This record gives sequence, structure tokens and C-alpha cells, in this order.
Amino acid sequence: MKPLTRRTHKWKGIRKALLSLAIPALFVTASFAASPPQFGNQNVAVYSGKVAHDIDRRHPKDVIDVIVQFKVTPRALHYQKMAARGATLKTKLHSINAAAFTLPVSALSAMEKDADILYVTPDRAVSLKNEYESFASAVEADVAASQYGLDGTGIGVAVIDSGVADHKDFHNASGTRVVHSESFVSGNTSAVDAYGHGTHVSGIIGGNGSASGSGTGYAQQIAGMAPNVNIINLRVLDQNGAGTDSQVIAAIQRAIALKTQYNIRVINLSLGRPVFESYTLDPLDQAVEQAWAAGIVVVVAAGNDGRDNSQGTHGFATIGSPGNDPAVITVGATRTMGTATRIDDGIASYSSKGPTLLDHIVKPDVVAPGNRVGSLLVKNSTLDVEFPTLEIAPTGTCTATCATQYFRLSGTSMATPVVSGAVALMLQKDPTLTPDTVKARIMKTAWKGFGVYCKSFDAFNNEYDNQYDLFTYGAGYLDVDAALGSTDVANGVALSPTATYNSANNTVTIVNTNSVTWGTSVVWGSSVVWGTSIIWGSSVLNANSIVWGSSVVWGNTVDSGFSVVWGNSIVWGSSTATAAYSDGQDGEN
Repeated sequence: MKPLTRRTHKWKGIRKALLSLAIPALFVTASFAASPPQFGNQNVAVYSGKVAHDIDRRHPKDVIDVIVQFKVTPRALHYQKMAARGATLKTKLHSINAAAFTLPVSALSAMEKDADILYVTPDRAVSLKNEYESFASAVEADVAASQYGLDGTGIGVAVIDSGVADHKDFHNASGTRVVHSESFVSGNTSAVDAYGHGTHVSGIIGGNGSASGSGTGYAQQIAGMAPNVNIINLRVLDQNGAGTDSQVIAAIQRAIALKTQYNIRVINLSLGRPVFESYTLDPLDQAVEQAWAAGIVVVVAAGNDGRDNSQGTHGFATIGSPGNDPAVITVGATRTMGTATRIDDGIASYSSKGPTLLDHIVKPDVVAPGNRVGSLLVKNSTLDVEFPTLEIAPTGTCTATCATQYFRLSGTSMATPVVSGAVALMLQKDPTLTPDTVKARIMKTAWKGFGVYCKSFDAFNNEYDNQYDLFTYGAGYLDVDAALGSTDVANGVALSPTATYNSANNTVTIVNTNSVTWGTSVVWGSSVVWGTSIIWGSSVLNANSIVWGSSVVWGNTVDSGFSVVWGNSIVWGSSTATAAYSDGQDGEN
């Protein structure tokens, strides 16, 4: 499977073809989508069966890369049967009872009849999803720092991304805080960040700002959320920000295995790809659920397709995988407007919206600053070479030679590590917290003082309008100080709820989600997160007129967007991209 490029000009013909279909194209036309999928002329398919519908079976002699999920942990007999079908083992993924293989398309027929095989998916590609804005004050992190004195000491955060470069901001008196580095990129054992994305993400989590301190020429320090946290560098994306499902799953497995050694309590996934089946079958989703069940908080980017209206959905139903899983914390992006206060902040128009495709899970869970965020630069990396104007150079007087150390990027990729850093602070304060209690506290304490609508403008001054609804903002804006002050305990699993469309009265209701494999008891009860009016209470939003009213997504069954969001059909792509959710475009004005 060839990884996709990040060039948006390839989308003109694709977009034209898709507009004739009343079905969604995730990661299409949004100007922030890195490595969007290239859709072929395959038929629309309803999710069913044992073999994923985005596998092209028209050429039996073709050799493809797949992930096979078994009903039990595969043993020698299973591998022998696969070898007899012409399969070559790539990676054992036993944490989800699976393995990655290269095999001929002709083998799929026999696999469909194999009672031990649960589901077969392509080894899909994954990818990454900017003047400089500060984020700490917007999420009350500066207040939390002065009140609690927390810096992430002792907590390990696994950054599954494009690698982490050696940078002064990762060093303390004992040496580097990047305590483990390992590559899962096929054919490349180097864990160095050739793309430049993983280092930027890691800096938002745990950079200490030493390279922008006194005498460096920088007007203020550019530091991360938890400046003494330990980083576990698990590289899965290549120099172009592209990778595959099996590489990500293998890295998640490794994080679980290293949990005790490095006290890994958080996994940051600022990457994703389109949704192709229910989260109950998607191998990426199964992997993040295993990490969650192992006691690791998994924080995932929502995606950057909030501007995509190619199917009349106004960006709804564009959450990617594994952000579509109800267990994890899925993060959307806001813009801070360059001010210290959060009162004027708004959603970034590119931030992907829920509900999730097929399963209709309410996402994102929370939003955080992600627009033009300043963090660490990897000089001469792919992003730096392609977008040198995004470098944040020192402008003041230096006591030594001034050096450019920072870079700005935009996207839900940048919002995600803001939340990951906040989680590290929560776990430093109380190491006994479960992932579900962490998620519940973050969502319940999220700031909800929004208005009704907001406008935003991209770098070309195109206007985008957004309403403050559940599928855009989730539970609200991350508030670190409030989350650290919460004492609530989750007596169950904190699954994101499910949205249900009621055709009898043309309304949408929110119900508990009970299908995750590791638990059925849901902590929200009758409405611990959403308040008395499902969303944020009648004083903020009118749930009958603003959220569930005239919007194209749920207001009119004849609108094309309606069938996209609430249907169960997909355009099955001939190729997909797991990619970093940032491609260097310079944020919103």
C-alpha cells in the first residue's frame, strides 16, 4: 500500500466525483487535512461481513497488506493456516488478538470461511493533521501552576507520532527527559523526527522553555503544559508524516508493555485516518481500548475536516479514527485570538465535528487551543523546509548567538497535547486516578461559558460560521485549574454517549453507550456531564432551537447532509492515510 501525499491539489477531481454521492468523504476538501484518502470508483457499501469493504477484491493476484483480527489470540496453528494461504507475517498485534500480514487478495475467500477469524481490514495508512498564540492562560494552566505547583514530574507520556528530536527544552539537570526512543516505521530504525511534527507535539506536552529563557532573544518563554514530564518516543510516521495502522497498533502495544518501567500513564495520538467501519471492529479503536483498559489515558485528535461541506454536512460527522472510539478523550481545537483571556476564544473552523460516522458517538469530548501554537522546531525537518515562514525567530538582545528554536503549527494535533499535558498534571497530583475518572473530571469541569454562534476567517479571509453545539465543542473548553480541583470519582466507564435520531418528532437525543468490550457501566448517569438540557443548560443554549433546530444535519431529512450523518453507508476508498493532523497551513486569523 502506497502512502498518500499531502498535496491538496489532487482533490479537485476527487471532490467532483464525490459530490454526486449522498455519502461522506472524510478528510476531503478541508484545507488542513494532511494525506487525505484517494477514493476510487468502488460502490457504496453498508458495513457488514467479515472483510472490510475498502479492500479492493477485483484483482485476486494483487498482494495487499491487511490486519487480521482473530476471535482468540493467534497461535502457531493460526499462523500456519495463514502461511498456507500465501500470507507473510509482518507484525504480531496480540493486544487486540490480531496480526498484520501481506497476502494475495485471493486468500480472502478462504479467510471469510475461517471460524477463527473475526474481521479483516487493510493496513490503512495514517497521517498528521499558525502569528504564534499562547495557550496556558486560556485553559487556566497558569493559575493551576501557581496554585498547585505541578510540573508532571514522574509521569510518562508516550508520544506516538513522527519521532522526537533532541532539544534543549527536553533536558533537565539529570539529562534528557526523552527516556525511551523506538521506531516502528517499516525499514527505518531511527526514532529521530524527520518530519518535525512529533517534536512540536512533545514540546506542547513537556517542553520546559529553557531555549527561550533569559538572554535567548525571545520575549517570553515558550513552554509546555507539564515541563518536567518524561517523554516516551514511539515513532510511527515517516519523513512525510505518513504511517500505517499496524505501526500505530504496534507502538500502542509497546506503550502498554513499557507502562510499569516508565510509568506511562498517558498516550498522545495527534494522528488519525478516516472511519471505515464501526469502532467495535476497527483495529485502531480496538488497540486504544486495550491501552485504556490497561490504565493508560489515551488522548486523540478529532481531525481537521470541520470545513468540509462537500456532502452538505457543514463539517459534521468528520471525526477520524481512533478519535471515534467512545473510551478515549477526543480533542477539538479552538483559537485564542491572541489574547490571554478565554472569553473571546472560538472554535477553529477546521476542527472536526461529530457525531461519529456509523456509530453516532458524541464527539469531540473537549476542546483546547490548537491555532498557531508555538512549540519546538526541528531544523531542516520536512515541515521546516516546506514552511520556513512558520519559524518563530528570536527578536531581542541575546547574551550568546541567537538561534531559532521554535515553530508554530495549527490543528487538533496541537490541541491534543494540551489535554495530554493537563492529564499528566492530574496524575501527578493523584496517581490513583483511573482513566475514566480523569476523563469524567475533564469533561465535567470544562468551561461552558460560550455564546451561541461564532465567526472565523482563514488565512485567505474566507468566512466560516459555527454554532456552539454538542458536536462542535463537546463538554466544553479544557479548564486545568477546575479539573485539578475536582474530587469526583467515576464509578464505571466514562464512555462518550451516543446520539440517536428520532424520526417520529425529528429530534436528536443522547443515550448512554454500552458496547465497549471492557465494560458496560457508564458513569454519566442521568446527566453528570451534559447538564439538565443535554448540552450546557438553558442559560447557555436552547437545546430545542439552537442545537436540534434548523441545522442541515438534523433539521431536514431531504437535505443531503442528513443522510450522510445519520446513515450507515460509506465511500470505500482504494487507499487511506494515517497522517499527522497538521500540514503547515498557517491557522486562522
